[in-house]
Amino acid sequence: MYIPKNFEVKDPSVISELIAENGFGTLISADLTATHLPLIYEPNVAGLGFLFGHFAKSNSHWQIAENQRVLVIFQGPHAYISPSWYVTKPAVPTWNYSAVHCYGYLTILDDNENQQAMADLIVKYEPELLDNSEIMPADYQLKLRNGVVGFKIAIDEIQAKEKLGQHRKPEDQKGVFTGLQKSKDLSAVSLCAYMEKRNVGTGR
Repeated sequence: MYIPKNFEVKDPSVISELIAENGFGTLISADLTATHLPLIYEPNVAGLGFLFGHFAKSNSHWQIAENQRVLVIFQGPHAYISPSWYVTKPAVPTWNYSAVHCYGYLTILDDNENQQAMADLIVKYEPELLDNSEIMPADYQLKLRNGVVGFKIAIDEIQAKEKLGQHRKPEDQKGVFTGLQKSKDLSAVSLCAYMEKRNVGTGR
């Protein structure tokens, strides 16, 4: 990923949070096959860690990707930026965004590991389901688990980027932030909230 130095994110806690909040990733193998799927990130002390997920067994991508180095892309908040929001003229339209690229080797989980990984995924999004035997009885979970292939990716490289207009003059940043605040577009609202939380590109 092309990352100018002033757009690069190195803080492991920021990267971890960005992945956690945008956990529906795109897994791409060397032959350019791609699968979109939810993933759980477990960082380690080195700032890398593991990604856990599962393919449908009928999706042959798992056979292609097994024991291979893969790329996973997590797309964070992003939105169109109008040149009319800048004080400085002339200007052109652009797009502000955040993204994380994770590289690493994919290996297949055994059934016990896959069961734990799937439970972790449920805990993240709707933990009460694990104790709801009416909706998710044990035999039904086992049946569905037999239809998937769990995996983990041992991450060896992470690239993270925030292109949030932080390279522009404070008055231009303020104009963009105000424009996003006034927008009714959901992508703009999400990006505005992210910029405010990170205090990047707001002109403050």
